[in-house]
Amino acid sequence: MDLADLIAPDRVILRLQVSSKSHLLADLSRRAATATGLPQKQIADALEARERLGSTGVGAGIALPHAQLAGLGAFYGLFARLDRPLDYDAIDGRPVDLVFLLLIPANATEHLQALAAIARRLRDTGTAAALRAATTAPEMHAALTHAR
Repeated sequence: MDLADLIAPDRVILRLQVSSKSHLLADLSRRAATATGLPQKQIADALEARERLGSTGVGAGIALPHAQLAGLGAFYGLFARLDRPLDYDAIDGRPVDLVFLLLIPANATEHLQALAAIARRLRDTGTAAALRAATTAPEMHAALTHAR
């Protein structure tokens, strides 16, 4: 799956300021609700439910919060680089600073491929370094989509 299909240039946040994992998920839910038209509470509840199954902090400072949602017509991706890394209960215990939110339509069958594509891209050391060094949202979008 091509990340350019999952993340539009206007869905990249350069320096998101949050103080905790719950604050992060609430902020992402609010932004996604505005873009998708779904209720913020529905999105937040789905993300929190997924986190209760196990942290979506995949290591190396990366988190992939995701959830399947009824009423969502298409995949929705949002990327944020946090202003300051935060404790996310990641599998390696490291704080998280790169976050890719993926909302998945309830009937989608290719969500595992999408998550795998995102994880591969973010765990690539060159991509992660470019995302951390970027000074603009368009630079981060280019790093995510390899549109350089």
